[in-house]
Amino acid sequence: MGAATDLVAARAQLLGESGRLNAGAIREAMTDLNELWLTAKAAEVGITDSSGFAIVALGGLGRREMLPHSDLDLVLLHDENIAPETLSEVADGLWYPLWDANIRLDHSVRTVADTLHVAGQEMSAALSLLDARHIAGDAQLSSLMIGGVRQQWRSQIRTRLDELIEYTQARWRRSGEIAHRAEPDLKSGRGGLRDVQLLRALAIAQLTDSGLAKSFDGAHSVILDVRTELHRVAGRERDQLLAQFADEIGAALRVGDRFDLARMLSDAARTISYSVDVGLRVAANAIPRRGISVLRRTVRRPIDEGVVEHAGEVVLARDARPERDPSLILRVAAASATTGLPISASTLGRLAESAPELRAPWPREALKDLLVLLEAGRPAVATIEALDRTGLWGRLFPEWGPVRDLPPRDIVHIWTVDRHLVETVAQASAFTTRVSRPDLLILGALVHDIGKGRGGDHSVVGADLAVQIGTRLGLWPSDVELLSNMVRYHLLLPNTATRRDLADPETIETVVNTLGGDLLLLELLQQLAEADSLATGPGVWGDWKSSLIGELVRKCRMVMRGEQLPEPDPIDPELLSLATDGGVQVRLLPAGSPHMYTVSMIAPDQRGLLSKAAGVLSLNSLRVYSAAVASHAGSAINTFEVSPRFGSPPAAGLLRQQLISALDGDTDIIAALDERERESAQFGSGLVGDATPAVPTNYAPAPPRIRWFEPAGNADQQIVEIRTSDAPGLLARITATLERHGVDIAWARVNTLGSSVVDTFCLSTGPEQAVLEAAIASVLPAAAPEPKKAAS
Repeated sequence: MGAATDLVAARAQLLGESGRLNAGAIREAMTDLNELWLTAKAAEVGITDSSGFAIVALGGLGRREMLPHSDLDLVLLHDENIAPETLSEVADGLWYPLWDANIRLDHSVRTVADTLHVAGQEMSAALSLLDARHIAGDAQLSSLMIGGVRQQWRSQIRTRLDELIEYTQARWRRSGEIAHRAEPDLKSGRGGLRDVQLLRALAIAQLTDSGLAKSFDGAHSVILDVRTELHRVAGRERDQLLAQFADEIGAALRVGDRFDLARMLSDAARTISYSVDVGLRVAANAIPRRGISVLRRTVRRPIDEGVVEHAGEVVLARDARPERDPSLILRVAAASATTGLPISASTLGRLAESAPELRAPWPREALKDLLVLLEAGRPAVATIEALDRTGLWGRLFPEWGPVRDLPPRDIVHIWTVDRHLVETVAQASAFTTRVSRPDLLILGALVHDIGKGRGGDHSVVGADLAVQIGTRLGLWPSDVELLSNMVRYHLLLPNTATRRDLADPETIETVVNTLGGDLLLLELLQQLAEADSLATGPGVWGDWKSSLIGELVRKCRMVMRGEQLPEPDPIDPELLSLATDGGVQVRLLPAGSPHMYTVSMIAPDQRGLLSKAAGVLSLNSLRVYSAAVASHAGSAINTFEVSPRFGSPPAAGLLRQQLISALDGDTDIIAALDERERESAQFGSGLVGDATPAVPTNYAPAPPRIRWFEPAGNADQQIVEIRTSDAPGLLARITATLERHGVDIAWARVNTLGSSVVDTFCLSTGPEQAVLEAAIASVLPAAAPEPKKAAS
């Protein structure tokens, strides 16, 4: 191998054969190829054992983890007495062939003293140099630099640990968690390759082991393998796993589809993340104390039977006998959550090795400690994560396996299913004083989605599992039934409130009958619905959804108590008067919730009015949450609940003027929406620093779904539910399509959940469902196409 172009050709040939090589073999071969070329080039330019020069590799080549499109991170090390002209000649002879061949190169030319100075000043440089490896030339010079960097790191770690922690936390804030990101950063995200590098740095400082969890090495390999395949599939260097590459990577690694890949990644990243948490604590405790604290003796403070606090961690008391005490796991966990102190790794290891399983039914004290743990709020999240990463949580809840690391199928969810359950518990812990049975609220939050990952309706499957769990925990049979019903019907209130007509008594009767008239169950489900929504993701819970569920619960409670439902709110007399007067009128008033407004648009009744009204609202950046249709004296009264996407709403007069223009045919609303969408796609948001989206904005991350229902007690109507990604003017496009097909819309409800929407319409008359469904689908955001494979 001579010219650098030969190295490029060899790399390309290797990647062309990569279908026959696994990810580990690709990295090994890439490392050997680059090292072979560098060794030969070193000899060619005079970098020999006695030359006073050495080539030192950092990064992937230094760690022997060279990926298909990684850059070469090299240091040309030289003696201090090398003549400048000789140094320039050797450096040019090494770098220019690589540049000419368009090989990505991160390079520096330094003496040992220069290198030590940089490592002592810059945290990123120090961490990078800890991966240094001799490639060619003066091995003694390389050893002097590598040994010096490591010795300096060990001697400085006492004063630099806080800097290292701040540096790491800043990286986590920028890149997020791999386990809970739809498109994670495999390199810099929490639980990624930079965290492996962090643990290696702590081990070099002799503060901790490089891997503290038993499965750490396997987790490291998983992240590396996925990133290797990402480079191969994308055809270039890339750290962020974009959704369009996931299925092909999953197939290449023989793990399944993108959801299987996400699950494997979550497990690996959380294992690494837990190891980092433990490693940083161990490192902090390993650094000798200074000042007056040196004179203080470390005290073991009792917390519970067999549980003490020592050096800022929860540990077992000296006389604790975990092999004889099945409930000790829960006492330790409760102590951790209530004090906010982490459980020591050695304690978790000892419990995992020797603690017996709790026999069913659990003793009352064990159930009490479980509830103390769950009701602790936010600190319980870290405690349960530690138990789960060490196998203890699964011992308490064998049903947890199918939801562990299970990625969500709905893009509004930001957590894996198991983490979502724990987040729901943390949210519900703030609501325990709102209900008469806080214990059941917390347990219901913990298991409400336990049926996912098993096939079938997760609410039905989960209800059966809740019986199994409640019985094992030692609940009374009546409480077991109540817990099961909470799981079975945990979606009843939010789905009904956001997708059905709450003014229809049949809607209320259906909910009451489904719940068997149980007021306690209704009370628990209301709080569970809020906790579940808050734990799902941003924008899923808000004033509008809260008011809808509150109205539904209030009416259900009235029926359960035998009270008469109030008559539906009559149309505002002012609106009736405006309708009688004829013409086009618009009224905009503040609604009952902050940032919410009621817009009433009145015009002579005609087909196309609703879509034009919705389009005018969209053109004025008003997000629609619901729409109601009424008529009086030949005029239609369309009432919308809206909120501005930003700032204040436009004046009612402006909305009226635009609606008149649309009704007169002077403005084509759909064409105006299309033009705005094209402008947005062409110019983006206009915000400085906005990144190009992974999936083009005119595509939806998930395919749309259309479902049909028959409203209770009315065979002449049908309800269509449309689940899709949000898009400007979506309501206008859908209603325009319905109107073109001769469909009358009785009412509409729009539920915006982050970047997704669930739009529900009550329809009368119209063509067959199949015809209408095809027409609706044609105006919904299409799913992103499969990516083209990179050329080999």
